[in-house]
Amino acid sequence: MTATTAPLARYEDQRVTWTGCRQGPSDTVGETLDQAGAQCATLKVPLDYGHPAGRAISVAISRLKATESGHRLGAMLLNGGGPGGGSIDLPPDISSLMNGVGARYDLIGMDPRSSGRSTPVDCNWPISTWMRSPGTNRRDFDGVVALQRDLAGRCEKTNGDLLPYVSTRNTARDMDIVRAALGEPRLSYYGASYGTYLGAVYAQMFPGRVGRMVLDSAVDPGNYGAEDMLADAAPANETALHDWADWTAGHNSEYHLGATRDSVLTTVDGIIATAAEQPLKVGDYRVDDQSLPFVLMNGLDSDQDESSASLAASVQALHQAAEGQAAEPTADLKDTLDFLFTGMESAAGSSQVAVLCGDKSVDRDPQAYWRRIQQVKVGQPVLGPLLSNISPCAFWPTAPRERPTRIDNGVPALIVNSTGDTRTTYQNARALHAKLTGSRLVTLQGARIHAVFPRYANRCVNDTINDYFRTGVLPTTDLTCTSAAPVPLLSKTP
Repeated sequence: MTATTAPLARYEDQRVTWTGCRQGPSDTVGETLDQAGAQCATLKVPLDYGHPAGRAISVAISRLKATESGHRLGAMLLNGGGPGGGSIDLPPDISSLMNGVGARYDLIGMDPRSSGRSTPVDCNWPISTWMRSPGTNRRDFDGVVALQRDLAGRCEKTNGDLLPYVSTRNTARDMDIVRAALGEPRLSYYGASYGTYLGAVYAQMFPGRVGRMVLDSAVDPGNYGAEDMLADAAPANETALHDWADWTAGHNSEYHLGATRDSVLTTVDGIIATAAEQPLKVGDYRVDDQSLPFVLMNGLDSDQDESSASLAASVQALHQAAEGQAAEPTADLKDTLDFLFTGMESAAGSSQVAVLCGDKSVDRDPQAYWRRIQQVKVGQPVLGPLLSNISPCAFWPTAPRERPTRIDNGVPALIVNSTGDTRTTYQNARALHAKLTGSRLVTLQGARIHAVFPRYANRCVNDTINDYFRTGVLPTTDLTCTSAAPVPLLSKTP
């Protein structure tokens, strides 16, 4: 054992005890894993890697074991995004997409530190998400500032001992403890959304320990964080809102929101203006102009008919309320409003913001956000203010303990992105591709979808991913996928 690994020996050499996953009669995640034949375990990792002999915390993992043991390709860790989202549930879902090659891997789900069944960060928020639009005037914005200060204060009060150690770099270190404890020389990886950033950080920190890596819907490490990452997505979201308005105009006989794109957008503007005067009564909820843009953004991550119809039905209910009619939320709208107005997923929201604030500092001056909001209104009047608004990170009690990771390596990886992605835009994928110099980029042309592999069922994309997982050989050039066949891109640089 080398001197560099000796301090972590008790973690790297720990015994992994696999058990059933269900933790009680209401544990549907555990029940689904058990039914799929998965097993679960809990590992110990250092709270502070700078002092590994100190306090330990827990990281929960699941495993869907390879059934083709004679052709086993190792372990593959899965991350579905976030940050702060648990991924222990993923192995059965990802296996179903792998066209048989999943049987050659031990598929490993992991709840990153601060999330899920791992040692959690839960700030006991009264709401599940910190995201709010600033409203129409300075008084409304000042109210959001007070909200964000309160949310940060709750995290300091309830989890102040954990917050300094919640970061992507520490999660990457946890991944490597998992790899070592499993006895694997290398770790293959599938990550979506934030999971692409986590994967890129792992590749930078542990380049010799990466197996086959797929990064789906990519984050640009250069603008990652609570401030720039969201603001940079504003133009794509405003464009998506216009595209959705086109779709909805074509279904005016069903939703009655307008027969042209402009008339649908005028309807949306009218709903927001009415909500600014008085919150809209939708069932038991009161929806104001600070929460309504989140409802819109939440429905714009896919151009599939089902998603467009879901958002149209939500806006229809909001429109009825704005017209003074009795309105009840659809099931999808209710889920979104629960997320906005109740603390039912406080743990998820708390974990997300803990990672973001633990990774990168942001501007702490509310006036700077106010100025930015006024500027972005010109080009992205509906969703720009939401995505440029202040976050709890402006009031976070601890500064990041490490600098953001600079990604610049030649580790092989397959990057996948749709051109219309509203969460991690296509330019993010191009930027990550340039930083991972050994990567190939698969472009899903003309589609608006986030997390392509599990959500779009594009044969060209899925076959390319699965061929790579099967052979370990990247495409010889970048590919563009359409509904027909892939074609080469002209260049692999942005």
